[in-house]
Amino acid sequence: MAHLFQFPRFSLRFIPVWRRNFLVWKKLAIPSMLGNLADPMFYMIGLGFGLGSLLPDVDGMSYLTFLGAGTVAYSTMNSATFETLYSGFSRMHVQKTWEAILNTPLELDDVLVGEWLWAASKSVLSGFAILAVIWALGLQADWLLTLWIIPLAFVIGLCFSGMGLVMTSVSPNYDFFLYYFTLAITPMVLLCGVFYPVSQLPPLLQTISAWLPLSHAVELARPIIRGDIPANWAFHIFSLLAWGFAGFWLALGLTRRRLLK
Repeated sequence: MAHLFQFPRFSLRFIPVWRRNFLVWKKLAIPSMLGNLADPMFYMIGLGFGLGSLLPDVDGMSYLTFLGAGTVAYSTMNSATFETLYSGFSRMHVQKTWEAILNTPLELDDVLVGEWLWAASKSVLSGFAILAVIWALGLQADWLLTLWIIPLAFVIGLCFSGMGLVMTSVSPNYDFFLYYFTLAITPMVLLCGVFYPVSQLPPLLQTISAWLPLSHAVELARPIIRGDIPANWAFHIFSLLAWGFAGFWLALGLTRRRLLK
């Protein structure tokens, strides 16, 4: 059992896996992007203008700006999650793509690294799309500072794609993912300050929120949109990377047990 969870072997051999996923995605890029972006964009525009017109400023900014910053993190998380769960599971279990790749000189470590980095790369597009809406509406305080949202989206993608791969590694079917959305994704969206300040929650829920990875993403994105350098930015970045690497390491061990037993 111990050898299943040995340290991942990183190499550049993940590149063909990343490239293969990119070439497949490119054929269906438009419907894929619409599927990932429609939900967070509707929330941002609908709630931002509808509910925002009834609310005063929130944390020193309009509610639309407040919500837009949270939606950047939410949309990026969504993209990484859907890619590793539904697309990743299809390649692993339904299409048997991973098993086919393992008949080449590549190893399972290379396949998982390629999947991990591909999902993080794809999630950058979702973060950038919401950022483009923020630019179009003139919600940003500093145009140049908001460019940091792009590398931040990649880090957020690494975090949630690593976590998503864990679910993929143990899931028997697509329906199993509902547990993850119900017990992990939805609570994070509601508790981590996407729609309202965390300070409005009871103290116990504030404590729980502080440990959740989406909170670190929001704590980085919102000051950047507001035109400020995030406080404790190094801690938040480290926390996101720690969640992502821990998830990837666990997913790799569980996938080794599933495919190489």
